[in-house]
Amino acid sequence: MKNFLIYGANGYTGELVAREAARRGFRPILSGRSQNKVEPLAKELGLTCRTFSLEDKKSLEYTLKEVDFVLHCAGPFSLTSEKMVEACLRLGKHYLDITGEIAVFEAMARRDKQAKEANIMIMPGVGFDVVPSDCLALHLKNKLPTATDLTLAFYGMGKISHGTQATMTLNAGKGGAIRKDGKIVNVPAAWKTREIDFGAVKKTGVTIPWGDVSTAFYSTGILNIQVYTVVPESNLRMMKMSRYIGWLLETKLAQNYLQKQIPAGGPDAEERARSKTYLWGEASDAGGNRAEARLECPEGYETTVQTALLICEKILGGNFKTGFQTPAKAYGADLILEIEGAAKM
Repeated sequence: MKNFLIYGANGYTGELVAREAARRGFRPILSGRSQNKVEPLAKELGLTCRTFSLEDKKSLEYTLKEVDFVLHCAGPFSLTSEKMVEACLRLGKHYLDITGEIAVFEAMARRDKQAKEANIMIMPGVGFDVVPSDCLALHLKNKLPTATDLTLAFYGMGKISHGTQATMTLNAGKGGAIRKDGKIVNVPAAWKTREIDFGAVKKTGVTIPWGDVSTAFYSTGILNIQVYTVVPESNLRMMKMSRYIGWLLETKLAQNYLQKQIPAGGPDAEERARSKTYLWGEASDAGGNRAEARLECPEGYETTVQTALLICEKILGGNFKTGFQTPAKAYGADLILEIEGAAKM
């Protein structure tokens, strides 16, 4: 029987994925560094438990031999993904994760040849970042095949988890990023703002280094990409301030302090159930033609659980493409519409 590993099941998102997987009748192996957290969850759900650090190469490989692929949920992925994907390449196991980090996407893209030689699929970003926006990007490219510029935006993320905030804090001093003429270019934090009509509401968005700056290029071939989100005014001021104190935020002392201030957990079930996310995108070409589209999805973490398990189900059914893949590239622009609560607007 085919099966998979959820590594990082002790984290906020990993636990949500594990619980929903068990509810749907999947039998994944749950794993992570903390036996105190993973083992009680596995016992509650009646699932197999393996606890080890990614530094423990022997235990990692032993566990991977029991499964067909791994859903890696232990971030920050810039610190954890390399060891996991290398093990997957050695043992011929597919690799999925829920990262949103541009550097991780780019590192995984460079593994394309290795993945094809190992006959595996490497697909980072099977959660809210980047499945909905990736699908929206490909949808726009299909509407305007001549597109040279792509702008994406999202709104309504709500409360974020400890892991997400930890990753954001880790990158707080690094500024922003866009893709220009096919290359990823660093820009100042909060580089641009613009009014965005999400359909349900109009909001002012600000540029952020979202995963699509990397992935949308591989999904669509569009050379110029920017991504916006909506943040409170106080956050916007902090983003602009980081332009001047970014060097300080990157120091070990500052990171240690900031990481300790991050609260545990994330939004509760009620918060997730009542929230929605809205996405907007626009593609344009050199001739002045443009295409616009909107998408509504469940709350971000709910979307992540659904999209991650949808892709897991596809792989369990033998539906995968070898090499580095993005969600839309492998499964099409309508992939996001296969989850409950997602709809075009």
